[in-house]
Amino acid sequence: MALAPFHLAIPVHNIEPCRNFYTNILQLEEGRCSDHWVDYNFFGHQLVIHFKAKQTEEDITNLVDGKAVPVPHFGVVLEWDRFHQFSERLKSKGIQFIIEPYIRFEGLVGEQATMFFKDPSGNALEFKAFKDISQLFAK
Repeated sequence: MALAPFHLAIPVHNIEPCRNFYTNILQLEEGRCSDHWVDYNFFGHQLVIHFKAKQTEEDITNLVDGKAVPVPHFGVVLEWDRFHQFSERLKSKGIQFIIEPYIRFEGLVGEQATMFFKDPSGNALEFKAFKDISQLFAK
């Protein structure tokens, strides 16, 4: 059964730096847009960045594997090889990771590669890949 594409709209307080980030750094295909929102093809899903005036918020994290995982965050599960190619491209573009790419549960059920970083508006993103995608929801 194929998964249905999802739609995600996120607030950004700086459209142009975020547009540059999603278009040129992450290299996502841009869709429809206006002066206050931009649609993206987010690995087969629809991501929309919407302007919202900046608000001060406290960073909240949960401890996972001894690492401070930002809450909230969003992202996508990539194929194993694509994840590694993508993470290398991000490193070459100077992305400052919150959590550097690493392998969780190595050799165990749910073995996965994961990384976290923020966009120019401070939205936290997680990209991950499962060694065996059939274990995506395994316990």
